[in-house]
Amino acid sequence: MSSQSQNSPNNGKTAAITAYITIIGFIIAIFMNMDDKHKLASFHIRQAFGTHIIFYLLGAVASTFSNFYIPTAFYLVSLIIWIYGIIAAVQGEFRLIPYIGVYFQKWFKTIT
Repeated sequence: MSSQSQNSPNNGKTAAITAYITIIGFIIAIFMNMDDKHKLASFHIRQAFGTHIIFYLLGAVASTFSNFYIPTAFYLVSLIIWIYGIIAAVQGEFRLIPYIGVYFQKWFKTIT
């Protein structure tokens, strides 16, 4: 496979999308990207891992509140982050999640 075709946006797109579908999808995406190491897939695997961590951290914080509105706001933020990431993966774009995506790329650079 030529280097141009390997790094084209369509290659690795399936792994990029799969990474956002639950934590199990993230693990499957890592295995899907193990041989070819597509840049798009690696980028979104790191972004998706960060969104999964944010979801679980916000969920833990939200569970401490008995008020309905505060947990709803936390989960809404998680949902918006997830939608933003998966739309970028579907479109085949290297779009960072606002404010925190750059940190996901730094912190998780060893992932794929």
